[in-house]
Amino acid sequence: MSRLLALPRVRDAILGAALLCAAAALMLWPKEAMEAARDGLTLCANVIVPSLFPFFVLSSLVVELGLAGYLGKLLEGVMRPLFRVGGPCASAVALGFIGGYPVGARTALSLYQKGLCTRTEAQRLLAFCNNSGPAFILGVVGAGVFASSRAGVLIYLAHAAASVCVGLLFRFYGREKGGKEGHAPPCICTTSFPAAFTTAVRDSFLSTLNICAFVVFFTVVIRLLTLSGVLTGLADVLGALLAPLGLDALWSRRLLTGALELTSGVSTLMSGGSLTGRLSMAAFLLGWAGLSVHCQVLSFLGESDLSPRTYLMGKFLHGVLSALFTAALARVFPLGAPVSALLAQQVDDLAALDFSTALSLSTVAAWVTFLAFLLLSAAALGKKSGHTCRRML
Repeated sequence: MSRLLALPRVRDAILGAALLCAAAALMLWPKEAMEAARDGLTLCANVIVPSLFPFFVLSSLVVELGLAGYLGKLLEGVMRPLFRVGGPCASAVALGFIGGYPVGARTALSLYQKGLCTRTEAQRLLAFCNNSGPAFILGVVGAGVFASSRAGVLIYLAHAAASVCVGLLFRFYGREKGGKEGHAPPCICTTSFPAAFTTAVRDSFLSTLNICAFVVFFTVVIRLLTLSGVLTGLADVLGALLAPLGLDALWSRRLLTGALELTSGVSTLMSGGSLTGRLSMAAFLLGWAGLSVHCQVLSFLGESDLSPRTYLMGKFLHGVLSALFTAALARVFPLGAPVSALLAQQVDDLAALDFSTALSLSTVAAWVTFLAFLLLSAAALGKKSGHTCRRML
């Protein structure tokens, strides 16, 4: 089968048939396709733009102003033993946990392009730095889908732990050319703040529009696949294959939907089936992130020589580990128990945020993170200058 698909004529024939079917579906269900596009645009306006744009600007400023390099001098002793990457990579890990998809991957690519990490380190970093943000898991998934902030806390703990485990496992991936590792970057190149800020805002806006385009596209695709019955047919086939694992057609349909677009897949888990099973599948989908997020990341990687193989392997492993950790935590900490009562009270209303509120919270979080980078970088510079003075004495 793989040899057959490798033939250019076969690939072109399949692609042509798919495009004809897509055109026919748009003509058969034009109203439904327009409604799906509106839903995707609403999602972009209320969630994607306000949550991602400030962090895209932040990630660009951290790299362009040289803060990642200065921070690397301070955290080299932590990142190198744990994840076998340089200290500057800490910025991608931190922003990946706070900013959500695909801020971590974009920051990792920026570090590689600036020469702050090697190609092998960038490949390791891509495997575990592209994570879901806490606002989405705690608010949309926990409070919105499961009507329980404690469920969101439980899933987020499993999500974060699985990401760290993937990073620890991928420290064994690859070797640098010549067998040399742990070398410092040759220099820290900085840009003036006006130039860095102008570039960051422009590039971040274009990146955000790129992501919104993929979100709207996959929202329409899922709606058309559902109306045409293709998604149901694929779910039946997948359900037959996964029957030994206890997944029927309903669970297979949820899995397929989430594998294509994360938000649509998670929204199908509001009811039906055991709570532990729904939590575990939500954790897997959040770890896997969905084809829509992968296309967003691949659009960035297309500008470099980084291979998407490591990234995809890391995301699949992240999903599996997240599901296992969530199932284990659900047994240890029942949802009736106070997993984190204080945090649960703070995230009850996140799922219902409007654009202005979401943008304000995201901007504040981005600035707080930016100030933290400034303070840590200042500490690294102060420590370096102290060592220099002692050498002079």
